Amino acid sequence: MYDVETIRKDFPILSREVNGKPLVYLDNGASAQKPNVVIDAITNAYAHEYSNVHRGLHYLSNVATEKYEAVRGTVQRFLNAASENEIVMNSGTTEGINLIAYSWAMPRMEAGDEIILSVMEHHANIVPWHFLRERQGVKLVWVDVDETGGLDPQKVLDAITPKTKLIAVTHLSNVLGSRVDVKTITAGAHAKGVPVLVDGSQAAVHMPVDVRDIGCDFYAITGHKLYGPSGSGAIYIRADRQAEMRPFMGGGDMIREVHKDAITWNDPPMKFEAGTPGIVQQIGLGVALHYMMDLGMANIAAYENTLRDYTRTRLDGLNWLNVQGTTQDKAAIFSFTMTGAAHAHDISTVLDKKGVAVRAGQHCVGPLMDYLGVSATCRASFGLYNTEAEVDTLIDALELCHELFD
Repeated sequence: MYDVETIRKDFPILSREVNGKPLVYLDNGASAQKPNVVIDAITNAYAHEYSNVHRGLHYLSNVATEKYEAVRGTVQRFLNAASENEIVMNSGTTEGINLIAYSWAMPRMEAGDEIILSVMEHHANIVPWHFLRERQGVKLVWVDVDETGGLDPQKVLDAITPKTKLIAVTHLSNVLGSRVDVKTITAGAHAKGVPVLVDGSQAAVHMPVDVRDIGCDFYAITGHKLYGPSGSGAIYIRADRQAEMRPFMGGGDMIREVHKDAITWNDPPMKFEAGTPGIVQQIGLGVALHYMMDLGMANIAAYENTLRDYTRTRLDGLNWLNVQGTTQDKAAIFSFTMTGAAHAHDISTVLDKKGVAVRAGQHCVGPLMDYLGVSATCRASFGLYNTEAEVDTLIDALELCHELFD
């Protein structure tokens, strides 16, 4: 049974007050809070087991290496990859997508080649492709969402031309909460010989992910949204795609031999992991993923869907609030503006006085903001520890905003 009150006790920060009010943390889409098991694992690693990994041979190095490398298998199970060698560990989704841009896309794309993106992509899945546009003349092809914020897979597939070399698409919008049918997109794209990269930063924390079922070529996740440490993450790269990639960064671990006039690379995935990694951060990520898997990703999704439905009902009762993204198939992420003079920053400031933490701004989705015709929104994004009582607190705070700015 999913007992949210028991789960909340695992997160020490949730017991604190902000501005004299109990903290209501609704900024999970930006970064989630950490359970005690993750905090304890990080503390233990630094206090009792820290050393650099790989090749140390002494006791502490062996312990650190064993714990660090075990995370690769944990990510494999979390994403249901075929092999742990398909998991490249990194600092998060931004690094993961840049790896694909530099190591896989840059060597095989030329002027006039096309990359298909949805208008609701995060900047982390836009800017690396702009590098290719600026430096190699690659064309970015944009697919819009519908009036509810949903993305029609067929519209993505219809955008494919003989020049299309990649589809890069989010699995779940960080602003609209919209889920994207990446499995249908991948199947249709592969039928036309087009690889698919999926930004799983938001999706992986809200629902089960099975990369073999999706069939995608690349799938990126980031640790700090998964109740793990900042600076942790991984990207799934299918084995055949790894064989097509050159190294992105040079340094230790990604080489086998270095001489004055020659160099040989290590085997994947080490080939794409240069330098001393975020050892303790990755150990913390592994613990966070175990925590989520122990709760059950299907259980988390079911609970959050109930929370989503309750929140949607409460927000629907505020006829002066404009909610962006009304598709039924969405996660518990709600972005909104308010009629009248209140800016998103004003709303966020008032909510903060009531102890409610939300995010205000463009949320790193400039093209989506342009498409929606808004300069900024407030976003309330829920996690596995939020409650209906916290939704009620949010509504009360929003009603206060309306009174102040109406």
